[in-house]
Amino acid sequence: MEIKINNNPRHTSVDFENLSFGEVFTDHMLVCNFINNKWNEPKIIPYQNISIDPSTSALHYGQAIFEGMKAYKDTKGKVWLFRPKENFIRFNKSCKRMKIPEIPEEYFINGLKKLVSLDSNWVKSGQGNSLYIRPFVFASQPTVQASPSNEYKFIIICSPAKSYYNESKFNVLIAEKFSRASSGGIGYAKAAGNYGASFYPTSIAQDKGYQQIIWTDSNEHKYIEEAGTMNVFFRIDNKLITAPTNDRILDGITRKSVIQIAKDINIDIEVRPFSVDELVSSANNKSLKEVFGAGTAVVILPISGFGYKNIDYNINLPENSYAKRIKKMITDIQYNVSKDPYGWRVGI
Repeated sequence: MEIKINNNPRHTSVDFENLSFGEVFTDHMLVCNFINNKWNEPKIIPYQNISIDPSTSALHYGQAIFEGMKAYKDTKGKVWLFRPKENFIRFNKSCKRMKIPEIPEEYFINGLKKLVSLDSNWVKSGQGNSLYIRPFVFASQPTVQASPSNEYKFIIICSPAKSYYNESKFNVLIAEKFSRASSGGIGYAKAAGNYGASFYPTSIAQDKGYQQIIWTDSNEHKYIEEAGTMNVFFRIDNKLITAPTNDRILDGITRKSVIQIAKDINIDIEVRPFSVDELVSSANNKSLKEVFGAGTAVVILPISGFGYKNIDYNINLPENSYAKRIKKMITDIQYNVSKDPYGWRVGI
């Protein structure tokens, strides 16, 4: 792999204590082009602008997907990834759904490791600090033909990050009209358009004082599916419930980790459809103990309340919070504080 070093590193001039998520990027990027029916060998080059033709296919037909990952640094200065193989598998699952040529594992995993190693000074130790990693691919052929592109560009960029949400209260609005995805669609893929389409209904919720939306099924708006960009879990008494994945719900890697850990610490967990009526009923009869989102950016985020049909319901986190307990177990693995019985932690 060809590597061109950035001779003007910028990490020493960055205020790592005051970062806005996803606005500052590291010194290098990985670039790989699909031309003549094959992926060329990736290159690591200094972070820079890219030039595209106005007719670039992705700009017109949305043939683009991405992943979200993180790297962590322990107290001894070693950098770790968390379940990168799962991100690779999901990346190619998204590629397949969007008719994008799948990325070779060697290019994705080895390229990622070399890039993070090269920019390891951007990864700060300490709980809450991380390096957010954004692999993405888009159709790069200059054409306005309504067909799959013949050329693609695969890029990985990295951004130093602190905690994603800092609000003491995180309230959500249950969707009654808008849908994030529909059956038979691309909801299970990390396709760019999935997220762009969510911005408008989310802004309506934010104007009403909520931070995010709990998405419901597109047919009846009866069953709960996701919370914003996160999978969502509900604790009813001492039972943990989350929706099963389908072609509308993203198969979250943090979600998988929560389910595995919950089983191993003997939390009763059910993966099944969970209705809005059941949620409201459990809030009214006080059996709803906690609700939390799970995702790469937040790890686990307790939800302090939800709104539905012009009524707000408050949720007080219990002292024996499942969210706090499971989050600590996951982050202790990520930061190499505890043993990793699952083999999820991968060293750089």
